[in-house]
Amino acid sequence: MMPKSLRKDDANYGGKIFLPPSSLNRLTMLNIRYPMLFELFNEDKNVKTHSGVLEFVAEEGRVYIPQWMMDTLQLHPGSIIKISNQDNIPLGKFVKIEPQSTDFLDISDPKAVLENVLRKFSTLTINDIIEVNYNEKVFGIKVLEVKPESPYKGICVIETDLETDFAPPVGYVEPDYKARAKKNQEFEEAKRLNPSRTLGTMAKSINYAELSQGANQETKFKGEGGKLSNRISKVKKQEKLEPEEIKINLDKDPVPLSLPDGQLFFGFPLVPVKLEDVEGSTNTSQVQQSFQGQGQSLRSKKRKDQTYAQSPKQKVHSPEVIEID
Repeated sequence: MMPKSLRKDDANYGGKIFLPPSSLNRLTMLNIRYPMLFELFNEDKNVKTHSGVLEFVAEEGRVYIPQWMMDTLQLHPGSIIKISNQDNIPLGKFVKIEPQSTDFLDISDPKAVLENVLRKFSTLTINDIIEVNYNEKVFGIKVLEVKPESPYKGICVIETDLETDFAPPVGYVEPDYKARAKKNQEFEEAKRLNPSRTLGTMAKSINYAELSQGANQETKFKGEGGKLSNRISKVKKQEKLEPEEIKINLDKDPVPLSLPDGQLFFGFPLVPVKLEDVEGSTNTSQVQQSFQGQGQSLRSKKRKDQTYAQSPKQKVHSPEVIEID
């Protein structure tokens, strides 16, 4: 109903109204609190709700409100409505809502959607059925309960932490989990007794039941591989041996170390030999004398601990008297 120059399509899915400029002049002269909240009252039907204001651009004597608000107040275009400022509505802490269709369950993250929608609202009133436009679909949501409770039966949702609870949608039927579990159990039992009964048309056409039973039997594939070039491979397949199965004897002459493919040999662990005396004590003096001496450096640097027995240079004193002929 708004002129095209002033129309805003998003405002139809919000909770704010358009008032004339004269109402702004009247409100500025009064001692009111911000944000501006209003009570909308249909005296003929005795129905109330609350809202905020979006802009003061309406024609004098007119007010533009969303369609869902007109349905709540049971109004028609041209009806008379009483609007009064109401600044005692408390800040909301909790709201419980009820979707009016089971299609609302198709939304992947309903809380995120609702949080984005509530930015266009200033108040929420009990029994209001607000509209949400999401993914080119319009969902109706009814306000069932709000906290804190007040005589206004509404809350303010501006700059507040609001806890949200969802009631089951209208027309939603809770599934019978016991019947579903029993049905699954009967299906598994029938599948075990007669596997072909649970197969599809394609599985029946290829006789999948007998093929699956034959596949479960133990089969061995024996034979040799062949090449496309019809050449006989000279490489013999070596059996894979575990490290524990490899036996090494040090008493005999050394033999070539042959390991299966994919295994590496990094040598034996180093075990120091203990030298024992006749009495059985370990002779540590021979072990300590094994490596002795001084290290040498590749650079020709003088060691600090070396001393050189060179005679110091004699100092030459200048003569006390110089004779000039």
